[in-house]
Amino acid sequence: MKRNIIAIAIILTIFGCNNANKNDQNVEAKESIMAVDSVATVAEPKIIKTADMRFRVKNVQNTKEQLSQTIKAQGGTVAEFSIESIIQETQKVKQSVDSLKEITSYRTEGYLVANVPAEKLDDFTNTVAKMAVFVDNQSLKLDDQSLAYLGNRMKAGNRIEAANQMNKVAGKKSTSVETSLNIKDDYVDKKLQNLSIDNRVKYSTITLQFYQDNTIKTTVVANDDIYDYKPAFGNRLWMGIINGWTIFKELIIGLANIWALILTGVAIFFLIRYFIRKDKIKTQASGSLTDNRI
Repeated sequence: MKRNIIAIAIILTIFGCNNANKNDQNVEAKESIMAVDSVATVAEPKIIKTADMRFRVKNVQNTKEQLSQTIKAQGGTVAEFSIESIIQETQKVKQSVDSLKEITSYRTEGYLVANVPAEKLDDFTNTVAKMAVFVDNQSLKLDDQSLAYLGNRMKAGNRIEAANQMNKVAGKKSTSVETSLNIKDDYVDKKLQNLSIDNRVKYSTITLQFYQDNTIKTTVVANDDIYDYKPAFGNRLWMGIINGWTIFKELIIGLANIWALILTGVAIFFLIRYFIRKDKIKTQASGSLTDNRI
């Protein structure tokens, strides 16, 4: 009987401890949820501003220099820029025998990406608009990252707490240490994401595309047409006569070198002609005799 009473007492003690642990866990969970709710109610606004502009200017290169100075004066930085000249049409006009005038019509375009302080974005866009001859389009976009920022911060806090608890319980087990390292790496990722959001909130990104009217440029270049470098007609005619006389003399000299072959050919020609005539005469004679007999 005493043994049964002792066993029942032990069982009740175990269940009591489990219930106590569950109650403690529920209390911790409730406290964590209440902490999350309290943080969520005081979330900081994280508004990311981005702007785009396309406009026409008088001179792309001068505008690029002015923009760089303005960005620097307002505490911003140039992240990217490029200038490109697009050829629309090119023609070459003959100016002299050895030179041509090259006439080129081209269009110059500029592209610039800058990061300026968010509080000065409106002033900067107004300054850029004054540089323009004509504004094609202008846009502003607001991206609210407040909830994403808050979520990263709360998750980072949870990962610190989980890593600390695992370090206390895990001891030196390799699997637990690896899990703890993964949690810490995830914490670093969340912190870096929030740092990126902070930077983008502090400095707004603006993309500028600007261009100027088509420009005409003339340049004197060397004449690459070989025909234009040939002599005049009279000179070429006289040179042709001289070359013809030279060729004729060379032909006579060439014939003189083969006089034996020419003489042999002539002799063969007359010999063949002699035999052909002789055969004709014989044929005619035989034909006449036959006629007389008949």
